[in-house]
Amino acid sequence: MRIMQYLAGLTVALLLSACATSTTEPVREATRPATTRPVSNIPPDLATPLVDLDREQVSNLNAPASNIWSRIRRGFAMPDLESDLVEDRTQWYAKRPDYMERMVGRSSRYLYHIVEELERRNMPTELALLPFIESAFNPQAVSSAKAAGMWQFIPSTGKSFNLQQNMFRDERRDVLASTGAALDYLSKLYGMFGDWQLALAAYNWGEGSVARAIARNESRGLPGDYLSLNMPNETRYYVPKLQAVKNIIANPERYGVVLPDIPDHPYFVTVTTSRDIDVALAAKLAGLPLEEFKALNPSFNHPVIIGASRPQILLPYDNAETFQYNLNTFRGGLSSWTAVTVNSRERVEALAARLNLDAETIREINRIPRGMRLKAGSTVVVPKSDRTQGDISATIAESGTMAVEPDVPDARRVVVKARKRDTVAGLAKRYGVTAGQVRQWNKLSGNRLDAGESVVLMLPVRSAVARRAAEADRDEPVARGKARTTAKAEARSRSGKAVEKRSARREVVATPHNARAGKMAVKKASPVKASASKTSRR
Repeated sequence: MRIMQYLAGLTVALLLSACATSTTEPVREATRPATTRPVSNIPPDLATPLVDLDREQVSNLNAPASNIWSRIRRGFAMPDLESDLVEDRTQWYAKRPDYMERMVGRSSRYLYHIVEELERRNMPTELALLPFIESAFNPQAVSSAKAAGMWQFIPSTGKSFNLQQNMFRDERRDVLASTGAALDYLSKLYGMFGDWQLALAAYNWGEGSVARAIARNESRGLPGDYLSLNMPNETRYYVPKLQAVKNIIANPERYGVVLPDIPDHPYFVTVTTSRDIDVALAAKLAGLPLEEFKALNPSFNHPVIIGASRPQILLPYDNAETFQYNLNTFRGGLSSWTAVTVNSRERVEALAARLNLDAETIREINRIPRGMRLKAGSTVVVPKSDRTQGDISATIAESGTMAVEPDVPDARRVVVKARKRDTVAGLAKRYGVTAGQVRQWNKLSGNRLDAGESVVLMLPVRSAVARRAAEADRDEPVARGKARTTAKAEARSRSGKAVEKRSARREVVATPHNARAGKMAVKKASPVKASASKTSRR
């Protein structure tokens, strides 16, 4: 919401006049304007100036450069924390001047904006030092708990404070959005606990954890202040670290630390464009090294800035004029990337062949691991070509997602019965899978199977083995019934034929004196005798 108010207040419109040619005008180098004039057009409720490049000049923002450290010291308003841990951490930072120098160097891009925001909200300026503790002022920092950005928001908390997280942007890393969200969160925590040290503990540990720790202490008649709580070591060191940095900033000479001068002046201004532009080209047009451009604009997840989402592009104060001039005189395509959405599961190689593109480029840009395929509905960034043209739409920019899955054949679940003397290894070989897979599917630890034991197999859908196994499993009860019926019938038939033969022999032997009569008797008597025998056996 705060960012939308920025844009509603003063939208920066860059009306681009790109032609269909591939030539470009020379890119002008960034230079510091020779004159210095007071900042006259920064609205009082905005910490970062927004410039309408159609009507105003960036050079109008020049201002006298006093030191930001004096301003921060004047705004200190939190009670000091005194403990052995504070002294320990203060000495730790003071003995590492190289580390301090790197952190302070990174902070020079962001401190003015943060201090402006704090003063506008009437919050203690010590909080401007908190990113030293959270991320060493690195907006690209990611923790093992998936916390990201200068203020280290985890995904769920970022969503709670309306930080957009999609395949194209992660506002947890955005300088403006994350700073606003962090100060909103800290202000909320202070309102809950009425104490900045407890609010900071809750920022690190979670408000629920701090509230429960206070309740436990109160139930035992113990104090509920920060130093009295039972908490994890990370949180126990958290506020002492901030106090240590505050001590050094307040009196650097005492600790032998030299703070570089950081002007009390906007480091960056915000511009926007309605057309897609490559990150690398934007940095070039601004006369900036790519790494410096990314340090100010770390929220872009792909090598293209999408104009349809009305992006806020931060540029150093001295480079904004250069960017304005070079962008308006540039002749050629601004973006070499677009996006496509797959309607069904698809391998990267198949997609690349269909679009006549390089599969490795698609994998690299979209960070798709080998052995994975795209799920249906996935959006991927691809190079523009004869088959893929046009800028990325606002719908894709807002809701595009990419999901992958293992690139393995589709499988069906089949249950078979183990035969007598079957083993896991033997069954696996019979069905073309591995013994390890059979054990995993059935949570087995050994190789032994009991006769008649049900065994689950995951077999390729198109496999003939799978079809035979499924058919055997489906028809097994019927087949067993038919087999039993057939066996009984055959047994009865064999028994009847044996009786018939024995009866016939007896008839022949009984009439040796009359062979002709005996044969006739056999022919007539055999069916009757046989029938009698069958009946008796039933």
